[in-house]
Formats: sequence, structure tokens, C-alpha cells
Amino acid sequence: MIAPKKPENEEKRLEAVHEYNLLNTLPEKDFDTITELLASICEVPISLITLLDTDRNFLKSHYGIPINESPRDISFCGHAILDDNEIFIIEDARIDERFEDNPLVKDNMAIFYAGVKLVNEDGFPLGTLCIFDNKPRVLSKNQKQALVSMAYQVVNLFEARKKNKILTALQNELKFRNEELKKFAGIVSHDIKMPLANIILTTDMLKAKYASKLDEQGLSYLEYLKNSSFTLSDYITGLLAHYESEKVSSEGNEVFDIHLLLEEIVDLLNIHVDCIINFPEKNLELSCNRVALEQIFLNLIGNSLKYNDKEKIIIDIEFTKKDDFYIFTLADNGIGIPKDKQEEIFNLFSTIGNLDRNGKKGNGIGLSTVKRLINNLGGDIKVSSKIGKGTRFTFTLKCS
Repeated sequence: MIAPKKPENEEKRLEAVHEYNLLNTLPEKDFDTITELLASICEVPISLITLLDTDRNFLKSHYGIPINESPRDISFCGHAILDDNEIFIIEDARIDERFEDNPLVKDNMAIFYAGVKLVNEDGFPLGTLCIFDNKPRVLSKNQKQALVSMAYQVVNLFEARKKNKILTALQNELKFRNEELKKFAGIVSHDIKMPLANIILTTDMLKAKYASKLDEQGLSYLEYLKNSSFTLSDYITGLLAHYESEKVSSEGNEVFDIHLLLEEIVDLLNIHVDCIINFPEKNLELSCNRVALEQIFLNLIGNSLKYNDKEKIIIDIEFTKKDDFYIFTLADNGIGIPKDKQEEIFNLFSTIGNLDRNGKKGNGIGLSTVKRLINNLGGDIKVSSKIGKGTRFTFTLKCS
């Protein structure tokens, strides 16, 4: 018997094997289906998917035998991964000097062997897809093709497992970072908003007490300080709302009618401009996440009020139900959004540079939060707009 040699790049090959996280794993139907089918096609009693570890041959799938590993120094697969042929075939191991006195041949009657290397994307042979028989035999052309084709599919399964592992790790990392951002937003909200409130209050006190002693420029500085504090406070509030959108999306569903919800939202907005808001013609009943929908409309209606240069603001809201989705439309006669910016407005911190009715610039958080809420509820949002004419938002929510 001749023990199989190890490849020159064995250290890197072993690293590649371990990257797939398949060693010592339980049987899986995807792999077992391949070995069972291959045994049937090739008319052999044994079919295996193997991975060559440091000193053992781990059997990821083993059709026809009860073991899940064997010593590498007596393995046929150890020789197969070194062979340059597409298929490594031993028609009768009893007369092959490499396998004379091999326990697999003497004790287990492993007479016939055929194996195809499982080569990954980087060119490393991880193991084999192989078959055994207890008698000499010759494979047909179709059987050889089946062996090669199924080995290709095994490698595809390996690569899918590896990519899934990487994606899972990335998802966990993103989840961790998102949680850290949520904590940061909470800390910012608590530790900065109170000092900001004190600044605003102190500014009003200074203005009330020392107005007569300050010139026009001094008073304008105090007003600038106050407005800047309000802007920063709004920014922090928006950031906190964005990172709490996951929590809002997980709120339970409620049954309510659309008109009542919109009436409550209008009251909350406390509108002081000439404005007409046209509700949906029919007051239909919904069953969905009421808290999230309220946040969505608060933001969209709020934007329609702020980014509008008309003497009379007109906002039209429509609502329909189709199949398993609610469809909402909100259109206004505002300043509009440039066509080349319409895809960007839903990105966090993205602004288009327009000032609102009060001369303030947006912070690029609100619409990102809206999209996040809608996506979390199984829907989507789209925008169409014409400069100077107005903007239309259409979004869907999955029915509960």
C-alpha cells in the first residue's frame, strides 16, 4: 500500500476546506440526494461526498455505509485530489500497488473506485464526489458524465453555503452596528436636547431682559442662536425617529378608518397657513400598523406644507385596496423635486438644496425614515414631480 502524498499547497488547501464550515456537520438532504441519485445512475452500492481534512477523510454525505469519516492515509480520495485526470478511476484496486493491503480493500472489499475532485473557485481541491463497488467494473460514458456533472453541483452547493455564511456574518455585523447607532441616537437625544432647550430658554430670557441694551445686530445674533438650536433639536429628533423605525414597524396592527387617522394628523400638525387637504372620497377601513402609517403621513404632509411656495396649499390624498396591498397617494402643488434628484431623496442625509417656506434647509432624514417604515411593512414608495407644479408620492402597505 502507498499512502497518498499531500499537495504542495496543503496549508492553503486546508484553509480553504475550513472556510466552508462543513467539517463535522450533520447530513443534509441537498447533499444526500446527490449521492443517492449517483449510486442509482452508476449502479453501485456506495456513493460519497468527502472533504479531506488534516488526517482524515470526512464524509459529508455517505450513501451505502454507516461511517462519516476514515483515516486519510488509507483513503482513495487522498490520491484522487492529486490526479490530473477529470475522473480518477481504479477499476480493480486489488491489482493496483497503491492499494495492496489497504484495509478498505482487504476488509471492506472496496474493489472499484471512481472520484471527481471538488475544486473550489480558487482552484483548491477540497475533496471528492466518489463511488465504490465491491467488484471490478467499467463506467459507461453517460455514467462518467453524470459523475462530473454532479460534482459540479456539489461545488455549487459548497459555494452557496460559503456565501450564505458570509452574508449571515455581514447581517450580524450590520445589526450590531445598527444597534450601536440606536444607542448613540438615544444618548444624543438625552444628553444634547436638554442643553439645547436650556440655550433656547436662556436666549429668550436674554432677549426679554436686555433687549433695550442690545442693538439690532445683537438681537439678530440672539435670534440666530435660537433658530440654530431649534434646527439642531429637529435634526436630533429626526435621527432618533429614523433609528427607532424598526421598533415602530414591529407595533401590532389595528383596525381603523382612514378619515379619522388623517383628521388626527391634521390636528397634530397645527397648520397656520392657507391650506386645503382633500381626504379620500371613501372613508374605508384599514387593518395595518396604525402608528407607522401615522408617522408616514405626518412626514409627507409636513413636507407638502413646508416645501410649497403657493398662497393656497392644496394636498390631495387618495386611498385604494388592491389584492393584498393598500395603495396610498399624496399629491401637492408645491415647489417640486428635480428629476435627477428624485431617486436620492430617500437616502439618509440626502437633501436637494431647496429651502422651505421659512427659509430653512431640510436635514435629509424624514423621507429616509418614511421609506424604511414602508419597506419594513412589506411595501414600497415612489415619487413623481414637476418643478413648480408639485409632487406626488405613491406608496403601498401590505394588508394584515
